[in-house]
Amino acid sequence: MDLFTLFYLIIHIDKYLPGIIQKYGFWTYLILFVLIFCETGFVIFPFLPGDSLLFIAGAFASSGYLKVEILIITLCAAAVLGDSVNYWIAKTKGMNVLEKHVRKGHLEKTEEYFSRYGGLTIIIARFIPYIRTVAPFLAGVGKMNYRWFITYNVVGAFLWSCTIILAGYFVGGLPIVQEHFNYITLAIIGISILAVGSIVVGLLRKKNDLTD
Repeated sequence: MDLFTLFYLIIHIDKYLPGIIQKYGFWTYLILFVLIFCETGFVIFPFLPGDSLLFIAGAFASSGYLKVEILIITLCAAAVLGDSVNYWIAKTKGMNVLEKHVRKGHLEKTEEYFSRYGGLTIIIARFIPYIRTVAPFLAGVGKMNYRWFITYNVVGAFLWSCTIILAGYFVGGLPIVQEHFNYITLAIIGISILAVGSIVVGLLRKKNDLTD
């Protein structure tokens, strides 16, 4: 299998997951674990499937191909470990590079931001593609306290994995959902972004009201 074929398989895993389950059985959980770990753990892989992968996995769990309890535990663990690796890469290796090429003032602003809003950012970012991959890296750059980071990391990973997997589990098996899976996935992502956006706007307004 060449790299292009592997890349195409990963990006369109929703189409090939039944065959993967049939061929690899219990090892499918490990494959899903690796994909979520890479999507959250390495800032260069934000294009890997996240929400769509959790949703379709939940849908197959509702059909009996996978166990929903194992899915939630496995993919929640992958998300937690991925964010932690991303954080430490940024805080160690990443800082060596950034300190040479980024203005000190910008790094100081990042550090100030994560000292004030880091926890909320880590949780909210879970539900926004691409931002989900970048947020833990920036938390490492911003030198966010790891004890607080891991707390919000676990909370965000649990909420994200449970919400998307269970959404797939309860509605993913419906014929109308299977026929329009791509549109349903986009709708879930859109709703997540809108919901998160409304929370952020509300918090910003509250902050402005307090400062006026």
